Amino acid sequence: MHKTLDETYYRKLRELQEVDFALVELTLYLDTHPGDRQAIQQYNQLAMQRQKLAGQFEQEYGPLMHFGHSFTRYPWQWAEAPWPWQV
Repeated sequence: MHKTLDETYYRKLRELQEVDFALVELTLYLDTHPGDRQAIQQYNQLAMQRQKLAGQFEQEYGPLMHFGHSFTRYPWQWAEAPWPWQV
């Protein structure tokens, strides 16, 4: 079963992907520059932003990750497609 997804769904998912990309890049940078305080501060700010965005997304559209990394409402939401990685 596929839900009809609105423009907001795609915008919020894209915003999450952008923050995730920046976090991956900062992680790689910090692996070689572990003493860069500004990069660590930026990483922590983005990690908090991602946590907030993910929480908002999941409340509105359902879980982003499986195996206990995300909560679900009743009824079980994993039966509903498309999942975030399918769009």
